[in-house]
Amino acid sequence: MLTISEKLTEMAGAAEAYCGLIENHEYTQGRWLFDLCLILPRLHSAVMALNAHTHEELLGPEVDLDERFDLYTRLRKSLGERDRYWLEFDESPDRVHMSGSLADDLTDIFFDLQYGLDLLEEAWPQRATQVWQSTYRRHWGQHLVDAERHLYALKVRNLMNPG
Repeated sequence: MLTISEKLTEMAGAAEAYCGLIENHEYTQGRWLFDLCLILPRLHSAVMALNAHTHEELLGPEVDLDERFDLYTRLRKSLGERDRYWLEFDESPDRVHMSGSLADDLTDIFFDLQYGLDLLEEAWPQRATQVWQSTYRRHWGQHLVDAERHLYALKVRNLMNPG
């Protein structure tokens, strides 16, 4: 059984690996989506294993909107046609009304995870744990599930490699 310190180390390692992959996506395009398929379940498992008992809903980071838009734009450009996807409730028959965006999912996950890493760097491990869990429940958890689902669909349709 993992101790809380080991669980936090695993979460921090998964968060660092994810953030590094997102920051360097232009340089690793050939394997990038495959690597995401490996890291997202690791993140999911790590945040669930933290299991810190907190009922306090902590706020996520105050994100610079220009910085967020820049990352989103770069990811969207790299993903191209692989970015957009249907959400479960989408019914429109044309691609114009697709409402899911892998670039948006990856961007939002990135900033929530990076905020926890920043707290760890400032020697706030308990706060980082609480923020990761709180923001997972309120925000990035749904993005994580949506991204995993879309990456699965890309993989089974053999659309993972850059076009």
